[in-house]
Amino acid sequence: MESSSWKDRITTDPLKCGGRPCIRGMRIRVTDILDLLAAGLDRAQILEELPDLENEDIDAALKYVSQRFDHPILAA
Repeated sequence: MESSSWKDRITTDPLKCGGRPCIRGMRIRVTDILDLLAAGLDRAQILEELPDLENEDIDAALKYVSQRFDHPILAA
């Protein structure tokens, strides 16, 4: 997935979902996707559970989280 395309899929709006990152302006939060994956659902099950979601949205959510948590930790 091209880096700019996943960034276009993740949106934040202070008036939706408390400003949490969502998918394409919908009320499907990145954490909703992560929770479903953590619960053991596969992509097909998630897409069935959330029919407005696209496969690329799942990729975008994973890439977003990876970018947010990929930072160096400096030892003192």
